Amino acid sequence: MIEELLPRTVVVVEAYGDDGADAPLYPEEAALLTRAVPKRRREFTAVRSCARRAMRKLGVPARPVLPGERGAPVWPDGLTGSMTHCEGYCAAALVRTADLASLGIDAETHGPLPEGVLASVSLPGEAARIGRLSAERPAVHWDRLLFSAKESVYKAWFPLTGEWLDFHEADIDLFTDPGERTRGGFRAALLVPGPRVGDRRLDHFDGRWTAEGGLVATAVAVPHG
Repeated sequence: MIEELLPRTVVVVEAYGDDGADAPLYPEEAALLTRAVPKRRREFTAVRSCARRAMRKLGVPARPVLPGERGAPVWPDGLTGSMTHCEGYCAAALVRTADLASLGIDAETHGPLPEGVLASVSLPGEAARIGRLSAERPAVHWDRLLFSAKESVYKAWFPLTGEWLDFHEADIDLFTDPGERTRGGFRAALLVPGPRVGDRRLDHFDGRWTAEGGLVATAVAVPHG
């Protein structure tokens, strides 16, 4: 599902249901779960199982995936990546840093956001566009898709900056592909100074999205050039 949203250089491993939820953890990972509820333990374990399978596909020995600053996963040298999980689904995406500067992925249950959440995470222009899209193409829960896109943008932003990006600091414009109803892309215009990648400073991120199988998924890939 997420693999189709990213360049071919990215390795994506997905799991559905409880696949990977009983996989072994490294001691330092298990130590983070001493007070975790069963649901949190299953999600934590399954998504790390995906990450280790992705490492092996890239020819990198599996290792613990520990949270670093602001909870962002710490990857082996030479790799960058992103993880996501929601009810019944999780995924990890990894790529060599020689191939991409950063990436971010997110998956959400395909349903409307709880009341009041859209107003708290969207800019006025975004909310207006979501209203129009919802009227034109009601098969997609555009409010949930916007939330997911903002999560992917943040996950791609943080490794490049080490700084927080507020929901209101990126203006996201969602669109569908020609002839498609549940697949498309988005552009996130950064409303604060963007990260420097090589000899340029970014002013936006581009991403892709899909809605299928009861899920919405988004992904952002940040190239070097």
